[in-house]
Amino acid sequence: MRMYLGFTCVLLTLACLAVTQQPTGSEKSSPDKQAVPGSASARLKETLESNVKTEWDAFKKKDKQSYSNLLADDFVAVEDDGQGMRNKSAAAVEVDRSVVSNYFLFALKVIPLEANAALVTYELTLQFPPKAQVRFKRVLVSEVWLKRNGQWKELYYQETRTR
Repeated sequence: MRMYLGFTCVLLTLACLAVTQQPTGSEKSSPDKQAVPGSASARLKETLESNVKTEWDAFKKKDKQSYSNLLADDFVAVEDDGQGMRNKSAAAVEVDRSVVSNYFLFALKVIPLEANAALVTYELTLQFPPKAQVRFKRVLVSEVWLKRNGQWKELYYQETRTR
């Protein structure tokens, strides 16, 4: 429980830092300076959105290798099932047991925290096979991504179930 609270505090701190780093409307910069960060921000969002889709496609296709390739070696996940935190290897094993037949992403946002770190948030609806006990599951997801050795790797995943 103490580790869970610690990771939650870290995630909230990173989010708060991101918000405090956003420029205010009163700050002025030249149009040239705004064009580069805007395009870099768009590329970052495109890259991380693609990674998130690859992540959920891997669960859908039971492709453990594709999923594992996205995760940092020190990856940690906290899911809504009450089973506690998972490391990279435990999370990868879940791909084999996946019964996700489809997924729907909504409201994906990428918040750059620094040049090599970003917070990604989104709403996800998972669809399960017709004979499954539960047909749909809706969660809010927060992920921390880090750029290591030129590649974006997921460091932290947390989901909260919604109705």
